Amino acid sequence: MAPKTGVIHEKKLFSHELEEEMTVLVYLPHTYSPLHKYHTVIAQDGHDYFRLGRIGRQAEELMSKGEIDRCIIIGVPYKNVQERRNTYHPEGSKFASYKRFIANELVPFIDKEYPTYQVGFGRTMIGDSLGATVSLLTAIDYPNMFGNVIMQSPYVDKHVLDAVRESEDVKQISVYHQIGEKETDVHTTDGKIVDFTAPNEELKQLLETKQSEYHYETFDGDHKWTYWQPLITPALKKML
Repeated sequence: MAPKTGVIHEKKLFSHELEEEMTVLVYLPHTYSPLHKYHTVIAQDGHDYFRLGRIGRQAEELMSKGEIDRCIIIGVPYKNVQERRNTYHPEGSKFASYKRFIANELVPFIDKEYPTYQVGFGRTMIGDSLGATVSLLTAIDYPNMFGNVIMQSPYVDKHVLDAVRESEDVKQISVYHQIGEKETDVHTTDGKIVDFTAPNEELKQLLETKQSEYHYETFDGDHKWTYWQPLITPALKKML
């Protein structure tokens, strides 16, 4: 029998950091009760993780089996492809503001609205591609707030490598890192063709020297949700 499903609530909050109203999606498991404490999972590309990744269904099944802690999932959708790049890319015009929004506005909002574990190990960020990039770099900026990061095929450039190399706090963060063996010719939203595999291997080597809580895995595939979706379950099991 398939596990029961929870509900997704749409919430609005005004971001002073971004100077606009933001929409967030909040998944509450079907057994949700304000009497319990919950791990918080923050997913970039919020709509994609719920629709294409089916993260709610996967988390619900794991919770029903007692394989992960109780959790709520916060999805942060992007408005359009250009805005996604502006907020998620290290050179994006809103990149710094978006990281501050996550730490200074979204987390306090969620902690006020729901009974969450208000400590770093009680929060996990997950993202794919540029969403993974901004998740990692936000955690590096706020290591006491975000204890866990799940990166699915992150975009890696000099900004990312330098941030990891220069950070003394990255060792506080547990990282689950996935990359496809065939991600050598990825068509990006700015019209370029980029090799993701080699830079991710370089990031792996760097993180291995920095961290004790680091898990790296490759998969036989390329830069698509076809491959990311089934890999969400093992990542949640490891991090929650």
